[in-house]
Amino acid sequence: MHRQRHEELIALTSGGAMILGLAPFNLFPISILSIALLFGLWLHASTRRAAWLGFLFGIGQFGSGVSWVFVSMHNFGNMASPLALVATLLFASLMALYPAMLGFIQARYRHLSSTLRLLVVMPVLWTAVEWLRGWLFTGFPWLNLGDTQLLTPLTGFAPWFGVYFLTLLTAVAAGLLVAWYRQGWRQGWRTGVVLVALWMAGWLAGTVQWTEPTGEPVRVALVQGNVPLKIKWDRYYRDAILGRYLDMSRGHTDADLVVWPEGALPTYLNDLDSGFIAKLSNLAVNTHTDFLFGAVDRVRINGKAEYYNAVASIGSHRGVYKKRHLVPFGEYPPIRVIFGWLLNAMNIPMSDFTAGPDGQAPLPLAGQSVGVSICYETAFAAEFTDALPAATLLVNVSENAWFGDSLGPHQLLQMTRMRALETGRPIVRTDNAGLSAVIDHHGTLRAVSPQFKQSVLAAAVQPMAGATLFVLAGNLPVLLMLMAGVVVAEWRHQHGRLQAQGKTA
Repeated sequence: MHRQRHEELIALTSGGAMILGLAPFNLFPISILSIALLFGLWLHASTRRAAWLGFLFGIGQFGSGVSWVFVSMHNFGNMASPLALVATLLFASLMALYPAMLGFIQARYRHLSSTLRLLVVMPVLWTAVEWLRGWLFTGFPWLNLGDTQLLTPLTGFAPWFGVYFLTLLTAVAAGLLVAWYRQGWRQGWRTGVVLVALWMAGWLAGTVQWTEPTGEPVRVALVQGNVPLKIKWDRYYRDAILGRYLDMSRGHTDADLVVWPEGALPTYLNDLDSGFIAKLSNLAVNTHTDFLFGAVDRVRINGKAEYYNAVASIGSHRGVYKKRHLVPFGEYPPIRVIFGWLLNAMNIPMSDFTAGPDGQAPLPLAGQSVGVSICYETAFAAEFTDALPAATLLVNVSENAWFGDSLGPHQLLQMTRMRALETGRPIVRTDNAGLSAVIDHHGTLRAVSPQFKQSVLAAAVQPMAGATLFVLAGNLPVLLMLMAGVVVAEWRHQHGRLQAQGKTA
């Protein structure tokens, strides 16, 4: 009993420690060690025991990693602290079912050799479950293991096969670590060599240049208004907010593209004051600048109003991008019959949007083809690759004030950097409360704004053309690898069963 409690504590704490490999901590070795500890616990666990240990790991992982859910619900959703805590724990528990399921399935192969389980079964199933979590029930690709390797040579594989391949390699590294420990550090030195070789391979993969510069650098100005949420949707402050963004932009008339954040204008596009539109249009024409800004687009269809979280442009081209991947509970009510109480308790303004259509074309701005995404969409690689290879520059607008001073903004920025690596495109990201940032096609932060301050981030960005292998093939190569791994594991499993039956006979 004492040993079981000890194992449960290790599972829970190692799950919580995994997030230390993510932003803003970036202690990537801890993430590998945390997964290695879980793999080690799973080696001799029954199916039920492995599921329970996986669930505890998930509670630690998501309970700490998405603690910003509590901040959003309590601080800005006006939900009472106890209720917000219950809702956060419920969400973490639901997400913890993924590693619990993983633990249960991998234990089915516990009769295989420990080496095969550590280097094939567990890494393959971990990656498969992470991929499943990324799209099932609209998807929640948060706290991916591959994102912990953003600052390591393994990211050389990102433009080849994407973040899930980094997850697979990181899980293999965790398995190698356990195997090395079991063999003895001196006797298992060959395993250590293989471990080091993974990072060497990543460095070599990163020497391949998939994309190339096209045209002259684009001068961008990212306007961070830092408008408090408590006044943002108050009609009394509307004109002051519009004036703030206009005034902050006037000091950057040399920019080719000025980007305002998600929901920068707290009104409907078709209700924008004609005088404000005239001022913005004149500024765009006189300075040869294109403006991109977030607002709500209201469309009436057969007498019924539909609302879209949108980004609109004024200048050389007038166009609108409508957000396609909405945030459950924050932007639309999933299964209202079940979760209606939660939506009522949160009382979040503008939380019943319609998803925009697929296949929206990039916007022609600043002489470039610009692919646009909004906030949460940065977690989904497919939301970026759909605009490629046509788009030469990517723009993401966001409203991180909902997360307050939590891990959320840092995690979103980290995922955006991974999207730049996967696509071989620079990304400019504008946020109301920060962190606004300029990211080059290598995923490197070229400039970043402070949080919770009004600022304008000005920089030159080099557009890129061409396509990475990930843009062309998506997750298909990784899925084929995972399928091959499952086939090998299942073949070995069935072969072992037949041999055991033969000996019994």
